[in-house]
Amino acid sequence: MKGPLFYSKILLFGEYGIIKDSKGLSIPYNFYNGALKVDQNPSEEAKKSNESLQRFAHYLEQLQQNQPDLVTFNLEQLKDDVSKGMYFDSSIPQGYGVGSSGALVAAIYDKYAQNKITVLENLTREKLLQLKTIFSEMESFFHGKSSGLDPLNSYLSIPILINSKDNIEATGIPSQNTQGKGAVFLIDSGIVGETAPMVNIFMENLKDKGFRKMLQEQFVKYTDACVENFLGGDKKSLFSNTKKLSKVVLNNFKPMIPEQFHHVWQKGIDTDDYYLKLCGSGGGGYILGFTQDLEKAQQSLKDYKLEVVYQF
Repeated sequence: MKGPLFYSKILLFGEYGIIKDSKGLSIPYNFYNGALKVDQNPSEEAKKSNESLQRFAHYLEQLQQNQPDLVTFNLEQLKDDVSKGMYFDSSIPQGYGVGSSGALVAAIYDKYAQNKITVLENLTREKLLQLKTIFSEMESFFHGKSSGLDPLNSYLSIPILINSKDNIEATGIPSQNTQGKGAVFLIDSGIVGETAPMVNIFMENLKDKGFRKMLQEQFVKYTDACVENFLGGDKKSLFSNTKKLSKVVLNNFKPMIPEQFHHVWQKGIDTDDYYLKLCGSGGGGYILGFTQDLEKAQQSLKDYKLEVVYQF
């Protein structure tokens, strides 16, 4: 048995900001994917994944009991498959900010949810919000508190524009120019990040009036501008606003940036060779980079492995 593939995602803009109603833009990243599988001779990793799925199945049973109007699953089938050793076979790195649990949630919903909303129907705003709410509850098993966006992106495999908490829509992004000098890329920090502790630090910081003011007047403002610039294809403004955003993150989100990257982050701002930002909740995993000249950025960051996500 092997189920359909579900892909990783990248939140280009909106990390943390979407908790406070900033805009956000999330795109599928087809480099990594995962699928539900049953093997005759499972590996150690497959067994670990299967144990996690056992706990997840129990959690979904409780979710269905508590909120029957939200979502129901074919629990008999799910438990049966799990007892046969079903696991999530995934190339998506965990704790890297590219949505490993999101892809798993999407795969389980796709296979076991009853009366599910599908990609083929007319995806009204109501349906998108309903899916996001279902996924938020499902993914909370892994993160404690989830926006539901990662699974939504993985499930639909289309770019999602977040206008605010209650206003999301499927969107198109400008087509790539593989000959272009500009690029969005990922740097591997070499450290696994944990989402929950980072979100806790952020929530703690929110109690501070100055931090809330910075968030509204700078972080959300530049994030919204970046989303609009990116979708509108306005590269000049995009890089100008990404630089401002990069500065604000370095000054106010230090705990989320691995220490050995503080100077690399600053170097990008000083030289204009590239600008870095958080990919997901930070604390490790991938760091997202934007550059107007990929060759320059590669030269400047020659000690690191860059993965190009998008070229323009």
